[in-house]
Amino acid sequence: MKHLVVFLFILLSLKAMAQNPNFKGKKLHLYLLVGQSNMAGRGDLEPVDRTPHPRIWMLNKENQWVPAVAPMHFDKPVAGVGPGSEFAKVMAEADTTVMIGLIPAAVGGSPIDSWQPGGYHDQTKSHPYDDALRRAKAALPAGTLKGILWHQGESDSKPELVGSYTSKLEILIGRFRKELSARNVPFVVGTLGDFFVVNNPEAKNINEQLRQLPKKVKRTACAEATGLVDKGDKTHFDTPSARELGRRYAEAMKSF
Repeated sequence: MKHLVVFLFILLSLKAMAQNPNFKGKKLHLYLLVGQSNMAGRGDLEPVDRTPHPRIWMLNKENQWVPAVAPMHFDKPVAGVGPGSEFAKVMAEADTTVMIGLIPAAVGGSPIDSWQPGGYHDQTKSHPYDDALRRAKAALPAGTLKGILWHQGESDSKPELVGSYTSKLEILIGRFRKELSARNVPFVVGTLGDFFVVNNPEAKNINEQLRQLPKKVKRTACAEATGLVDKGDKTHFDTPSARELGRRYAEAMKSF
């Protein structure tokens, strides 16, 4: 009974906060979260993931600012804990004067080819790039875009696709920056998990391209997933690893 009362209290508090976003007169530091399922998050939920931080907000499915709690994404019913929440916590604690606004827009299973104008992803019946751009533009009145986080590549770890991955990613970065009027916004990518690489040889090629990106595109960085573990499916980070990946993204973002 006690746990039920606590749950209801948190639920009512979240509802009240969502109806009355209190940014304390400040503009949010906005971060766009894009890519596929490991950015959206597939980690199992724990109580801490449902506990809001007073200075971290997220744009929900209805483009409303609400307290940032997992699951932040809504691409698929299996959405869970991803790197976004821990990333935001590290960024918020690095500067206690700012408020963070997350824009979840990752889409599970999406290949990079769907991340272009008009690109369609059949699994989710959605247009990943168009939807992400629309959501980012809806968020901009509340603050300033401070960074873009990208975790994607599993769907492109195929012999016929790896060769063109970097060129497609470069185009994507340039397009986001142009469309969002943020030509110098930091763009951080993350490598694919060791557990995925070991069973998908072409993923090693993707990882090498991600690591080389900072040498090819200005104001980009790469967060390493080395040593992190999966949730048992050889594809998705477990909850502790998703959090650690978020911290690594934050350290990369702070380098700019």
